[in-house]
Formats: sequence, C-alpha cells, structure tokens
Amino acid sequence: MLLKTKPADVFVDRHNGPDEVAVAQMLRTIGVESLDQLIDETVPAAIRLPRPLNLPAALTERAFLAKFKQIAGQNKIYKNYIGLGYHDTQLPPVIQRNILENPGWYTAYTPYQAEIAQGRLEALLNYQTMIIDLTGLEIANASLLDEGTAAAEAMNMFHSQTKKKNTTKFFVSELVLPQTIDVLRTRATPLNIELVIGDHRTADLSDEALFGAMLQYPAADGQVFDYTDFITQAHASGLFVTVAADLMALTLLKSPGEMGADVCVGNSQRFGVPMGYGGPHAGFFATKDQFKRVIPGRLIGQSIDAAGNKALRMALQTREQHIRREKATSNICTAQVLLSVLAGMYAVYHGPERIRQFATNIHALTQTLEKALTALGVEQSNEFYFDALNLRLESQELQQAVKREAEAAGLNFRYFDEVRVGISLHQNTEASDVADIVSVFAKVLGKEAGSIEMPADVELTWPEGLVRTSDYLTHPIFNTHHSEHEMLRYMKQLENKDLSLAHSMIPLGSCTMKLNATAEMIPVTWPEIGSLHPFAPREQAQGYKQIFEELEAWLCEVTGFAAVSLQPNSGAQGEYAGLLVIRAYHEGRGEGHRNIALIPASAHGTNPASAVMAGMQVVVVKSDDHGSIDVADLKQKAEQHAANLSCLMVTYPSTHGVYEETIIDICRTIHQHGGRVYMDGANMNAQVGLTSPATIGADVCHLNLHKTFCIPHGGGGPGVGPIGVVADLAPYLPGHVVIEVGHEKATGAVSSAPWGSASILPISYAYISMMGGEGLTQATRIAILNANYIKARLEEHYPVLYVGEKGRCAHEMILECRHFKKAGIEVEDIAKRLMDYGYHAPTVSFPVAGTLMVEPTESESKEELDRFCDAMIKIRHEIRAVEEGRADAKDNLLKHAPHTAATIMANEWTRPYTREQAAYPIEYVRAAKFWPAVSRIDSAFGDRNLICACTPIEEYVDAEEKLVETDRGPSY
Repeated sequence: MLLKTKPADVFVDRHNGPDEVAVAQMLRTIGVESLDQLIDETVPAAIRLPRPLNLPAALTERAFLAKFKQIAGQNKIYKNYIGLGYHDTQLPPVIQRNILENPGWYTAYTPYQAEIAQGRLEALLNYQTMIIDLTGLEIANASLLDEGTAAAEAMNMFHSQTKKKNTTKFFVSELVLPQTIDVLRTRATPLNIELVIGDHRTADLSDEALFGAMLQYPAADGQVFDYTDFITQAHASGLFVTVAADLMALTLLKSPGEMGADVCVGNSQRFGVPMGYGGPHAGFFATKDQFKRVIPGRLIGQSIDAAGNKALRMALQTREQHIRREKATSNICTAQVLLSVLAGMYAVYHGPERIRQFATNIHALTQTLEKALTALGVEQSNEFYFDALNLRLESQELQQAVKREAEAAGLNFRYFDEVRVGISLHQNTEASDVADIVSVFAKVLGKEAGSIEMPADVELTWPEGLVRTSDYLTHPIFNTHHSEHEMLRYMKQLENKDLSLAHSMIPLGSCTMKLNATAEMIPVTWPEIGSLHPFAPREQAQGYKQIFEELEAWLCEVTGFAAVSLQPNSGAQGEYAGLLVIRAYHEGRGEGHRNIALIPASAHGTNPASAVMAGMQVVVVKSDDHGSIDVADLKQKAEQHAANLSCLMVTYPSTHGVYEETIIDICRTIHQHGGRVYMDGANMNAQVGLTSPATIGADVCHLNLHKTFCIPHGGGGPGVGPIGVVADLAPYLPGHVVIEVGHEKATGAVSSAPWGSASILPISYAYISMMGGEGLTQATRIAILNANYIKARLEEHYPVLYVGEKGRCAHEMILECRHFKKAGIEVEDIAKRLMDYGYHAPTVSFPVAGTLMVEPTESESKEELDRFCDAMIKIRHEIRAVEEGRADAKDNLLKHAPHTAATIMANEWTRPYTREQAAYPIEYVRAAKFWPAVSRIDSAFGDRNLICACTPIEEYVDAEEKLVETDRGPSY
C-alpha cells in the first residue's frame, strides 16, 4: 500500500471555515461551477493582480512559534527607569489569564448592541469612575488612543468651545512630555493653531490670541508643581487648561480637578498594562460637566431597560463625526477598550489602599535613591518629586560614562541636556534595584556605595497644598474583590454577560470579525514583547526591528506600495496620517494651496472628519442610483476644483459591498487634475491577493490590522491603522521626536510611540507568516464565497440592495429592511430579536439607514452560516406574521426582543406568543442559549439623564433587595 506524504497541519485550514465538501455545496447553492468562476464574476478583470503574492512560504503554528521565539529573543530585557510616561508594572496574573488571554473578552465587538455587552460596559464604567476619582473631575470617557492623542483632543475641544474671538495660540509648558508636544504640533499645524512653548512660571497669559494651555504633572523631568495659581490666572484671561497627569502619582498628590483644571489627560499604562515597546495603552480624558456634550470619544452611561431596571450603554451613541461629518471637531470613532478594562480591573483588584501603598513604596525608594546619590556628590535638581530624579553631572563625558556603565549592568536611564540623567522608579522597583542604580554611579565616580534598604516609613516633604487629602475609589466595586477567588468570579460574571466570537458569528459589515487564532495571540504576553520601553536604545530592540521591517515589506507586497508606516494606532488615525502625507507632499511641491478633498456621500463618517482635521475642505461626491460613485459628478467636481484639488478619499470595494468597475477611471481623473487618491482600507479583506490599492490607482491607504490582519477588536479596541504609500509620498511618512524612524521629510508624530501599538503587531506578523501568499489569497476568495452564499440563501427573504455587474456581492452585502416599516417593524427590532437566536446583529443602518450590512468573513463554517441564515429566515417569518395581521403590531416577538431569563421565568405571562417561541425560536438555541443580561435599553432616557460613573455609594446604604421586574416591552 502506497501512502503519500504532505503537511498534516496546515494553518490556512484552521483559519478558513468551509472545507472542500462545504465549498462544493455552497457553490451549488450560489449557482456556479467553481470558486474561480465566482471570483471572475465578482472581481473585475481590469483590476486583478498579474501575479501571485510574493511572500514567504506558510509556516505551521509550531514552526511559527519556534521561529518567533528566536526573533523575540533578540530583544534585550533591561530594567527601565526612563519614565516619560511609560513605566514597568505588574499585570496581576488573574487578570492576564482571564481577560487579556481570554477570547471571551478580546474577540467581542464594540458595544453598540448594549443588551449583549453589559459585562464590558460595566468594566468600562469602572474605568471611567476610576479616572473621575483620581483626576478629581466630573466626567471621563471610555479611553482614547494614547496620552498624546488625548492631549490633542483637549486642545481641539478647547479651540471649538472658546468664547474668545480670533484665537490661534495654545500655550504648552516646555516640561510637557516631548512626544506629546510632537503630537500636539502635528495636530495644530493644519488647523493654523500656533503652539507657544515656554516656562509656565514666567508665561504671559494675557495674549488675546491664546485660548488654552497645557501642563504636565509631574513634569517631564520629574518636578512636581502646584498649578493652582497658574490655572486661576489662565481662567481670568479666558483660557481653558489641560493637565496631563500620572495616575499613580495622583494617589498621593492633589488632583488636577482640585487645582481647577478643565481637562486632565494621561496614560493608564501604569495600572497593570505592559509597556509593549509603546502600546497599546488606554489614554484617559476627564473633564468638567460643562463639556459632557462635546467630550471626544466614547462615553459609557447608565440608562434603564424596558423593565425599568438599570442598564448600561454607550451614551450619546451616535458620535459627532458620524452625524456632523465635515463639521466634526474630532474623527475619534474608537477606544482602547481591552486596555481600559485591564487598567480598571487593576484598580478593582488592588483597591485604593493597595494602590496607595504602591505609590508610597515608589516614593520612599525614590527618596532613598536621592539620599544615596547625593551622598556620592551627585546633584539632584528637583525640589519636589514623586518618582523621578533629575540628576546633573559635571560633564557630558561623565554622563556618557554613566550610560555605558548602566547599560553594561542592564539598566536604562534617560539622558538629556548633555549633562543630565533622569531616573524614574516604578511599581516593580525593589531596594536591591536601587542598590544596583547607586552602584553604577559609585563605580563611575570612583566611590564606595553604601547599603540600601527599604525604609520602614516615608515622610512627605511636599508643601501642604500638594498633598492629596480627598478620597478616591470609594465605590464598593473597588473595595470588594481583593481576594483572587472573588476577583475571578467577578470577571467571569461580567464575561458571561457578553456575546463574543467564542459564542457565535458576529456578521458585522465593514468590521471583519474573523478568527483571531490562539497561536497569533500567544506571543503578545511574552516578556520579550511586553517589557521593552519605547524609548530604549534601538540596539536593544533588534527583535522588534526584524518584526517591523518584515511586516512592512509584507504589507508593501500586499498593497503594491513602496513604503509603510506602522505608527498610526487606529483606523481613523491612519486616515488622518495618510491625509497629512498628501498635504505635506503638496506643500513640498509648492502647492500648499491644494486643500480640496472629494469624498463620496457614502463614505465612513470618519473620512470627512479626518479631512477637516488635516486642514482640508470637503466637497461631497454624489452616489448614483446603484449606490456607486456618480462618475459624472466626480469628474465635474474634479475639474471645477482642479486648481486646489488635494485628494479623493474612496473606499474599495465600495462601502455598499461592490467592486466598482469604474475605479481605475476615477483614480485616473483625480491624477489628471493634480490630486492624489487616498483609499480607505476598511474593505481590504476583499482585496488581498486578488487586487491591491496600487493596482486600482490609489496613492495611499490605511490598513485596519484589527480587521483584515486578525488583531482582535477587544470589545472596541485596540486597533492598528498603518498606512502604505507610493514612492514619491514615502519621504513624508510620520516621524517621531524622541526616536528617529528614518523618513527624510517626515511629518510630525500622530501617536505617542514611534511604532504605535507595537506589542500587538506580532499578531498580524503571525497571521501572514502562517497563511503565506497563497493562504492570504484563498482567505479572500473564501470571504467572497461566504458572502455570496449568504446572499443566495437570504435574497428571497431580504432583497440585497446593491450588487455588481454580474449579480455578485463582494465580501459583504446590504439587506433591505426599510419596507418592513409599513408593518411597524424597524431594523432595530430585527437586531434585538437576533439576540434571542444567539447572534449579534449585522451593521445597522450603515451605509444606508434602515438596512443591515452583513459580512461573514472567511473564518465561518458553512454550518455557522446556515445557522445564521436560518435565524434570519425565521425572523422574516415572524415579520410576515405582523404584516399579515397574525401577530399584533406592537405586542409581538420583535418589539419585545430581546427576552431575558427573568422575563421568561416570570410568574405571570401575558404575551400573545409562548415563552418557548420567545426563548427557543430554533432548535440550535436549546443547546447553546445565550441570555441577554437586560431587556431592550432606552438610550434616549440615558442621554437625557447622563450618568457616566458607578452608582453613588449612597444608593447602596440600607438598600432593600429588589427583584428584577418583568419586561414590560418598549413604551410607545
């Protein structure tokens, strides 16, 4: 008997859902002979790639992990005392294992469907409460991308809210973190805002052109100032003030809110999140109640459900960039949810006393270090400090000698101003670490170092006005779960309230909820990936260097572009960075007047918002009757604005799920009139291996690594949005003020860290490594197959709104639901009813109001696709019962959805349908029931009564136990 050998464990077979038998069955349902035929009928021949992707051969999971261990091993793990907003910390193992490494948390989607996201929403509310308490302000959002981004958003918010006229200047203390100043400068320039950088102690705030100011607390060099008088003076001059603060320091220092600050921003990394060579980390943003309607980003708030019970959801859910578009002041459409959850859980687990003890120990050891170093004759400049010393040596030669000796001992300090050394201690610092630091200086100075011990107590020598006296983290949630057993159960209770990819398919159009393979995720928590400081010497990060260079090269191959920047840490950030590159290119050619951005009417709301932030004027291009770009209108407007045309922003395949045949002509038209083409990479999932941005004629695009390249959504973040560009735009890619990233005419930084969210780039690196070029192409083909299979099964029940020339959709489709309004059924009713079937809804009312946009991805099996289709068809029958009068127009299964366990188990049942119809609409649900935690939520009530922190502790005092009320259904 002759047996053939071949690889037995191919990763592409793990990633793609349908096997060969399923593919054949699906093709028959669609009505084509082969997958090749389907692709030929879907993707226009004119844009097909002429050759296969040239990528390394695919690796098995075992081979990849072995190879990646060697790559990561090139990174040198030093003890980092650099500071500058990044500190070594300890993520409690119970949180690491049960949240960061748990697909129940990291594969969930943004909580737009709040009834099946109550666990994440509670975790985010905890985070917001933590930020509110520590900053001393009244409201906080659910996080921003990083500290620099948060600072820039504060500046923009102040500029939009100032009552002073003709204001163009923003004061920034010279002691603000250098990377934050870099991001601020990037944001300010296109908006014609002038940064006035100087010493806050001598600043003249009387200039009528000033509208705001920013301070750092503690300052970048470690000094601690009481800013109360400065803020009072600023307010007297009509200025708003931002204070960037360190959360750990705020457990001992007077809060910015108590000093009068209007906004407090910062980075929550110090609360248990690894440095990860720069990210991802959750930037925080807290402000006064007067700004609650204009606060950027997502805001979690309390409301009530249909039974009158408390429920959580995203407050003011339709954020301004989606409804105001080109009038928006921010393009923020995401958060760092997974990282916010980690930081919030750190506070829940440790509680106020233990966190304060961490801070006390840090300060005590910093005092100990100062005494030991001054005993050696080293000058320390900071009169008041929390965790950082500012040391002045006698010469640059001595500074460099310290650097050599420190690095030989495996220690990283900050070196600046030629003779200065900065040392910042952290949660993991021990007395023995202080002894090692002192030994470095003693050896360089030729002196003997004394013994170092942890002091038994520490005296705060700060002025009385700087010492914190106000309470924080007083809510029971921060004072209950301090044993691991209780913490484990609490996190599990929250996880059980959330639907994720661990439960079922999440068929969101434009969001690409595909497999996040375990093998891709494993390296993220390795110390070789997580322990590096972003400003460590580059020779210590050779493993990261290899990852960056190879990933950039692979993404260039996939896109057809010449260069890639990995710095943008979200899709919207990538949009903005791409437009800045185009802007800089025009300015470099002496054509800075080119400021017109043509944007299709169907574009994502972030597109026009990003264009405005980049200093451009938006001109909207019409859609034709088929939803595609109206080419005649585009040509007319391109010609009309030819003298000032900057760019076209276009999504491909189109936002409505079709490969538009006219795309090459569209791009050629823009180029003929001197503009460049920015391609939104939201739908890159349908291009990889079949076509590319460069092939269609684009000049720059961003890539959503959290979509196409498998970084998990994390419940609404993290994301990564690198940009690729053609050769003549490459010199203008983002730079960085602290670490040289090598672009000749670099624009400013768009993120705080040089390579953005570096520690999750290994996920996409792993995906490409294990798929190879052939596997990536097959993934695209299967994504198109899965979408067209759903289309074939559902179009009889839900008309598909737009299709290509030969009746095919791309990787997603829009289902028409607007005609159900005649029977009183809204698209939201379908979304909520799907929860009873165990599914998250497709994308609701985007890009067409009253529709559902479905994207299955390549990772879903035929069995799962069939279950989803069966659910949608059964719901169509339920709608038909209302249409035909067999079900009441208001008192029916859809209007009361979702049905909670409490509703089904209530003693009294008065509904005109059975409990079984409500809870177990199809047989599959009996074996795998997911119960929504709350009934349908009244979002309008929550927006009218905005509560964005944990319920005040007073409501817990002597509160009687209250049974959950029966769902009364929506109020009409």
